[in-house]
Amino acid sequence: MKLQFIEAGEIVTTHGVKGEVKVLPWLDSPEDLCDFDRCRIGGADYTIESCRVQKTCNLVKLSGIDTMEDAQAMRGKVIELYREDIDDEVIFAAELIDMEVYCEGQQIGVIREVLDYPGNSVYVVKGQYEYMIPAVKQFILSTDMENNRMQVKLIEGMRSDEN
Repeated sequence: MKLQFIEAGEIVTTHGVKGEVKVLPWLDSPEDLCDFDRCRIGGADYTIESCRVQKTCNLVKLSGIDTMEDAQAMRGKVIELYREDIDDEVIFAAELIDMEVYCEGQQIGVIREVLDYPGNSVYVVKGQYEYMIPAVKQFILSTDMENNRMQVKLIEGMRSDEN
């Protein structure tokens, strides 16, 4: 199911005296956050006036946040991006939770969790049985976000109760 907003990071501290905040991004790389002009924090909309990378974080200047005190009040809050501002081809793990999973026309369960590993993610699918399905083209045949359906190919060893 497509979400309206995607959580993109957490404001961890302030930077300087002019209202900049330091964001620990949850995207693939800190550079990705710099591609956006707007965000939402705590239900309020903000324009991103500037964004730059500092090591593994972002230094972000938000509209209306002009003092260190304003920035301090933002600490611990989550930055959300508008899903409509992100390419439709990009699918986020949070959008896969509760997606129905089918193999050869039969529903085998729904995705309950997405595990991130260095090589690839693994989808935990629960139904009558539990399956651990690697998120690679060999096993994920199609993903239909509009109808909340995923078609997969199963092989021996993916079902958790198999010996």
